[in-house]
Amino acid sequence: MANAKFSVPAPPNEPVKSYAPGTPERDALKKQLSSMARQTIEIPLIIDGKEIKTGDTADSVCPHDHKTVLAKYHKAGEKEIQMAIESSMKAHKAWSRMEWHDRIAVFLKAADLLSSTEWRYILNAATMLGQSKNVFQAEIDSAAELADFFRFNAYYAMKIYEDQPLHSPPGMWNRMEYRPLEGFIFAVAPFNFTSICGNLPTSPALMGNVALLKPASSSVYSAYWIMKLLEAAGLPEGVINFIPGSGSIVGKIVMDSPDFGGIHFTGSTPTFQSMWKTAANNLSKYKSYPRIVGETGGKDFIFAHASADLKALGTALIRGAFEYQGQKCSAASRAYIPKSIWNSLKEFMIDELKTVRMGDVQDFSNFMNAVIDKNAFDSITSYIEYAKNSNEAEILFGGNYDDSIGYFIEPTVVLTTNPKFKTMEEEIFGPVLTLYVYDDDKYEETLHLCDETSPYSLTGAIFAQDRKAIELADQILTNAAGNFYINDKPTGAVVGQQPFGGARASGTNDKAGSYLNLLRWVSARTIKENFIPPKDYRYPFMQDK
Repeated sequence: MANAKFSVPAPPNEPVKSYAPGTPERDALKKQLSSMARQTIEIPLIIDGKEIKTGDTADSVCPHDHKTVLAKYHKAGEKEIQMAIESSMKAHKAWSRMEWHDRIAVFLKAADLLSSTEWRYILNAATMLGQSKNVFQAEIDSAAELADFFRFNAYYAMKIYEDQPLHSPPGMWNRMEYRPLEGFIFAVAPFNFTSICGNLPTSPALMGNVALLKPASSSVYSAYWIMKLLEAAGLPEGVINFIPGSGSIVGKIVMDSPDFGGIHFTGSTPTFQSMWKTAANNLSKYKSYPRIVGETGGKDFIFAHASADLKALGTALIRGAFEYQGQKCSAASRAYIPKSIWNSLKEFMIDELKTVRMGDVQDFSNFMNAVIDKNAFDSITSYIEYAKNSNEAEILFGGNYDDSIGYFIEPTVVLTTNPKFKTMEEEIFGPVLTLYVYDDDKYEETLHLCDETSPYSLTGAIFAQDRKAIELADQILTNAAGNFYINDKPTGAVVGQQPFGGARASGTNDKAGSYLNLLRWVSARTIKENFIPPKDYRYPFMQDK
């Protein structure tokens, strides 16, 4: 028992390394990439700290070279999923009662291991090879952001615990206790961000909960290395159990358990809605109402005013739409451009896009790499073909693709005359940007159109130098984006700076990387202690005189 009030220092953001030629980090990462690309490892389940091999396996491959097998991973079946649930609830007994500073120390150590040892290069290399990210995209994700999640969540946890009742009258003491939930958390991770895969189970765990981690099938490789990092940091057995496998099989069994305590989810809107319905149908069997936290789809926009800085706008469109092949829920997917600057912007963008290189992640000169897998490739290219065959759209740039070696799709710019065109409304999750050119005198009208076009509300940006134009966009687009950017691309939220999340069909907006998210993983208990309790039931008003 600690006889002290401990304090977690306010953390700085993890510095992002440049990996420029001649730097030590470039040499270290190149060496790590070469080593990991040459070997095929076996990835077991991890339940109660033990490695379990089911014999039901699948391959983790490089999206940019799908003949390269990085790992064979074992998939969880019903038996193993039940084992994971039992292990979690067993671990819950000790972990939920552990001193908060001892829990937090595990994640602070994980952050330091990640930022200052070979773990940085292991996680970066795993993300680059397994998810086809270039070095910068991997660095800001699997190194910087993951370390930030660990450190900032620790700090926010302390601030939550410090939040106590403002007043205790004489003779009593009022207190607040922030208890972990009674059940386990089902953490369902996407393929595109290693940091999200790390945060989904650890933010509840940091608050004293236990979690089952089901990574996306296309990113089991980096998820496994996250588990090994947490083991190295001293995470006790069973606090987070690792159960890759089919979502339909794992989800059904997990959400049927009476001990199901909540979902921490990032993925598609239809999947999240289906899980929510399942939880609702099972409410009567749960021991308590589950917490449902999700960040889902987006149809993110960049809106330009005639006063916009043309080069800043063009650069934001290229980076926002095509970094990581557009496979970010925050990626710019639709844009509204005033007619007066359109021709100049088009010339600038095409000239810049002609210089974009695409290929293997181990060639650091490539800006773009491959999309994640065959299903994504087929889905994205179907939108490109739809645009090619429509009389309401034309391909201004790109439109070519090839999956013979890797799943490569050129950065593709579509111009449409219909603001409700399919590629203006539907989430594509790939390197396809659709532009709509509007008349300058219809700025306000088109802002309303932008707000009403998509069911999503994740990210968006306004580009303008005219402050009145910015103010008007801010007002009209209030509910169109949970993360709103002024003269910046709508991607790249930083923990501690821009807490991330959206509303409408984009999720519950519980803001990953802030205290708001951590509050969802506790159940508060008010404690009133009366030092001088009354000894007569009678009140003064009851007296005759």
